Amino acid sequence: MRAVVQRVKDASVAVDEVQVGAIKEGLLVYLGVADSDDESVCMKIAEKISKLRIFKDENDKMNLSVGDVKGSFLVVSQFTLYANIRKGNRPSYDEAGKPEHANMLYEYFIKVLRDKGFCVEHGVFGAHMHVCYENDGPVTILMDSDDLFAGK
Repeated sequence: MRAVVQRVKDASVAVDEVQVGAIKEGLLVYLGVADSDDESVCMKIAEKISKLRIFKDENDKMNLSVGDVKGSFLVVSQFTLYANIRKGNRPSYDEAGKPEHANMLYEYFIKVLRDKGFCVEHGVFGAHMHVCYENDGPVTILMDSDDLFAGK
């Protein structure tokens, strides 16, 4: 599983010019799923993201989590996080999870965050989406479960 996590002042996602999700302060999470991913990997990634201390405290130090600042999540599926550009100039997406599997884990990821008490907005799996956001910092974190949980 791969995620791009951005600290945002606000973010929204639209499908066919209709807004389907929007948040104020919080985290915009682009989520990519591989066929080898399962619910346990999904839970670990959600746990890690929800505890990332990337919001500023009263001393202007990145020391607070999204929960500490009562922020929200906007989760957007993005199979292109598994783009392979090793050969040629046209990306291959063979490493991306099959849609049925990827959608199941995308929805499970959202459920895990909601079960933790977070407000979670989201895009539409498989749709062409327009995402607008104001990155705060900018702060952008790249996560890959293969790197994070190797050997665990």
